[in-house]
Amino acid sequence: MKLIFRKIAYQLHVWLGLTSGLIIVIIAATGCILAFEDELKQFIHPQRYFVEKIEQKKLPLSELTLRAEKALPDSLKIKRVQISSDPSRTYMFRTLKMNNEALSFWGTYIYYYRVYVDPYSGKIQEVENAKKDFFEIVLDLHRRLLLGEKIGKMITGYSTLIFTILLLSGLVIWYPRKMSKAMLKGMFFIKTSANWKRINYDVHNVLGFYAVIPLLLICYSALIWSFEDIDKWVENTLNDNSIKEKKAESKIPAGEFIHQKNILNLVGDKVLKDLHDKKSAMINFPRTEEGTYYAEVNFDNRYYRNIHYNIDQYSGEVLKYQSYKDHMGSGSALRERNYDLHTGSILGTPTRLIYLLAAFIATSLPITGFIIYINKKKKKPKKKSRIKISKN
Repeated sequence: MKLIFRKIAYQLHVWLGLTSGLIIVIIAATGCILAFEDELKQFIHPQRYFVEKIEQKKLPLSELTLRAEKALPDSLKIKRVQISSDPSRTYMFRTLKMNNEALSFWGTYIYYYRVYVDPYSGKIQEVENAKKDFFEIVLDLHRRLLLGEKIGKMITGYSTLIFTILLLSGLVIWYPRKMSKAMLKGMFFIKTSANWKRINYDVHNVLGFYAVIPLLLICYSALIWSFEDIDKWVENTLNDNSIKEKKAESKIPAGEFIHQKNILNLVGDKVLKDLHDKKSAMINFPRTEEGTYYAEVNFDNRYYRNIHYNIDQYSGEVLKYQSYKDHMGSGSALRERNYDLHTGSILGTPTRLIYLLAAFIATSLPITGFIIYINKKKKKPKKKSRIKISKN
C-alpha cells in the first residue's frame, strides 16, 4: 500500500511539475524581486520619498489633498494617502481605477497615479504614472502573469494549488523507502564531491526539503487571496460561524454638506496623533455617499499589528474601532495575518530573509526537476530486439 501511494505521489510530482513549471518559475522569481520592494524603491527614487527640509509643522491634510488632486490629470480625485511616522518622509497620495474584465496588465489599470507631496511645504515632489512602474509590472506578473484579473489570476491561483501538491508529493518522495546511514545523510546534505547530475538531484531534493515550510505558508496565503470560497470557509470555520459585525456606514445629512475639509482635517489629525511611536498609516477616502474614511495605523512592518477604524464622512464620529490586541475569532485573526504570512514579515526581517531564500529555491525547483526528468529519460535503456537462434 505504501509503495502504491509513493508511486502515485511520484507520478503526480513529475507530470504536474512538467505542466506548471514555467509558471511557478515566473511567480517565484517575481516574488524574489518584490521581497524588499519598499527598500529598493526608496534607494532608487529618494526624491519621491524624502523631503528636502524637515519643518516644525505640517500642512492640514485637506490642503495637501487639494494640491495632490491639482497635480493629477483629467480632474481625478484622490482615493488614498499613505503617511510615515518618519518626519523626513513625503505623503504618498494615490488614485486608481481598474477594469477586472481586461485581458492584459495595460488594460487592467484604466489609470493609476501616485503623487508624492512634501507635507511641510505642500510641494509636489513627483507625479508617478504607476502603470509604467517596474515594480508594479513585476507585481502584476506575480499576481496575474500580465493576463488580467479574470484569466491571469485564475491561472496563478491554480498553479499555486498545483505547487502545493508538488511540495506535499515531494515530501513523500524525499523520504526513502529503506532507511540507512547513507540515505539519512543524502536527505539533508548535498554531496558536492559527486558528478553534476547527482549534485543537481541533491539540490532539488535537499533544498526543496529545507524550503518546504515557508513555501507551504506562502502557498496557503496565496490560495486565500485566489479563491474566495476557500477564504470564507477557513475564516467562518475557525470563527465557529459566528455572526459578522455590520458594515460601518456614514449617516447622510438632510441638507447640503459643506464641511468636507474640516472632517478631513479631523481625520488627519486623529491619525497623526495615533501614529506617534508607530510606523505608518493609511487612509482610504469614501467612495460612496454612505462610505466612511477608513484609517489603518501600523505599529511596525508587521501589517497585522495595527489599529483601524471607520469615521463618518459627515460628522467625524468614529463608527468602528479595532486593535489587533482585541479579542476576535481565530479565523479573523488568521485572515488579518495573511499578508504577513505571504511576505514573511510575520516575525520581522529574519523571516523576510528566510522567505527570500525560499523563493530563490522555489525558482530553481522546476529547473532542477526538469533536468532530473531529462537525465532519467536518457538513462532508460532501449529495448533490445530478440534474436532467434536456430538449432543445427
